[in-house]
Amino acid sequence: MIPTLTTNRLILRPFCANDLDQYMTMVGDRDVMRFIGAGVTMDRMSSFHSLASILGHWALRGYGLWAVEEKATGALVGRIGFFNPEGWPGLEVGWMLGRDHWGKGYATEGAAACLEWGFDTQGMTDVISCIQPRNVASIAVAERLGQRQIREERLQGIPVLIYGMDRKDWQNLRTV
Repeated sequence: MIPTLTTNRLILRPFCANDLDQYMTMVGDRDVMRFIGAGVTMDRMSSFHSLASILGHWALRGYGLWAVEEKATGALVGRIGFFNPEGWPGLEVGWMLGRDHWGKGYATEGAAACLEWGFDTQGMTDVISCIQPRNVASIAVAERLGQRQIREERLQGIPVLIYGMDRKDWQNLRTV
């Protein structure tokens, strides 16, 4: 079962079939996908497969990515959560928002709720975020969350910066 998390402005909930059209608009946008994986946009079939993979990740790992809904409008604004497929460099907290929702603080707000859930209720010990070096917006989100750059590597042939934190880092931030 996939839990639902809420913040002041967001609802993080399981994806459903009704999300496909809005999700496809996001992942079909070159600007949105520029720093996601190889930067390739998705058509309708690929979007459906992506949603199925997201839901399957929950079934296999017990955690995953949530659909992020704006409370005020009910609009699907993106996906935020955990990602750790076989062969990945670690448990990643990640975010992707539709272009219309950039610059509103939603990535930081949603990712903080995920980290709270993961560290405080699921016993997660550490998380990373894999960020392409030119993605300054995501680097800023990682730093606002309290992550720090721990290494550089190539992930599926793409150079990435690995930002990270552990449970103790998270707890220290919450007591400040």
